[in-house]
Amino acid sequence: MQEKCGVFGIYSKDSASDVASQSYLALYALQHRGQESCGIAVCSDGVMQYHNDIGLVPDVFSKETLERLGKGNMAVGHVRYSPMDQKNRANAQPLVVRHIKGSMAIAHNGSLTNADFLCEKLQKEGTVFHTTNDTEIIINIITKKRIKTETIEDAIDEAMKEIEGAFSLVIMSPSKLIAVRDSCGFRPLCMGKLNGDIIFASESCALDSIGADFVRDVEPGEIVVVDKNGTRSIKTHCGKKSSLCVFEYIYFARPDSVIENMSVHEARLNAGAFLAIEHPVKADIVIGVPDSGLDAALGFSRQSGIPYEVGFIKNRYIGRTFIQPTQEERDKAVRIKLNTIKAAISNKTVVLIDDSIVRGTTMKRIVHLLRETGAKEVHLRISSPPFKNPCYFGTDISSRDNLIACKMNIQEICNYLEADSLGFLSIENVSKIAKNAKCGFCNGCFSGNYPIPEPEARTKNKYDLKIGESF
Repeated sequence: MQEKCGVFGIYSKDSASDVASQSYLALYALQHRGQESCGIAVCSDGVMQYHNDIGLVPDVFSKETLERLGKGNMAVGHVRYSPMDQKNRANAQPLVVRHIKGSMAIAHNGSLTNADFLCEKLQKEGTVFHTTNDTEIIINIITKKRIKTETIEDAIDEAMKEIEGAFSLVIMSPSKLIAVRDSCGFRPLCMGKLNGDIIFASESCALDSIGADFVRDVEPGEIVVVDKNGTRSIKTHCGKKSSLCVFEYIYFARPDSVIENMSVHEARLNAGAFLAIEHPVKADIVIGVPDSGLDAALGFSRQSGIPYEVGFIKNRYIGRTFIQPTQEERDKAVRIKLNTIKAAISNKTVVLIDDSIVRGTTMKRIVHLLRETGAKEVHLRISSPPFKNPCYFGTDISSRDNLIACKMNIQEICNYLEADSLGFLSIENVSKIAKNAKCGFCNGCFSGNYPIPEPEARTKNKYDLKIGESF
């Protein structure tokens, strides 16, 4: 149920604007945040039409599909990745519901830490669930509050008193577009403008894709409301110490994005430079694993003076192996995703830079590729600390059982990967890579220090159990 996704929303004063096509382009730019499913909901004079399905953005949305969504003054979009769920169209977002006071569409990035408690509470009150994601919990709570409040923003304000964990939301009612970020700001959410239209997106690269100007980041705890009267902000949940997931800078975000006043590209250059200082090595070339390891490799090269070289060619039609739902799919993707450039690597001592090691199986295959190509030595450097703890806020690190750093020490990991040496970025320096960021960071998956209390272990969905099985 944990997920790392991308959200988008647009509000136009023109009631016949082509918001579906703009959403399509923005989701294309956010595709790296989720490759399982996607969807768009369009509002035209209070009537909502939506389409979502399993697949990549260009596969789910044809020209005809976008035309069927029609024109309108608002739209909400979503790309989804669900590491723990099977692929299920029911989990595709945005979720759209209809209640006594109207309709509502919601797109969510993050994971609730009190989901089990809230789900059980809602079920005892008679709520029927159609999905296995946290988003349906959020939308049910907001709907219950909406029935008793004057406005949708009042309902959201009340709902935020109950939901806990990570949630960057874009919510569409018949007349309003609302952006919401949890009080710790675990997941990014920014605001832009295009010829008077107001836009929200997980990353600024989505704004760039449609020619919009970046305005600002949505503050942790903030509720931003956009309607015919303009834009206003509710900050009753603001003021807590911010804790943006530092892995956004290391891996999740696109390098051309700017998050909390810090370029992702520059943050990765800094990570590589810190690595070169912490773990120096004599070598002939520095290469990075595409794509998120490339900037860190360049930073390592600049700091160390070792020449940067292109060592891999990436098949651009293969998705990110980290966000393939099963290990078998990850292994298959690696085999066809990367190919080495023999002329650059053969008979060379290589420094190989990547963003992280989670399970270790993918990296073992990559090191083997370099050996097959003729590398004399392979010195592995990782631009993040070892993963030693689960993440409860939307990253695919659900259990220590899946973490190689919980089973082996660094030398044992090095031996398993068949590398000549191995160095990780320190916890101290990982929080320094985004030195200009206007926020604090969560590094709980590395340090075990979480900004909010750890939740109890999530139980398996009882409806996924076979008869006779127990929790």
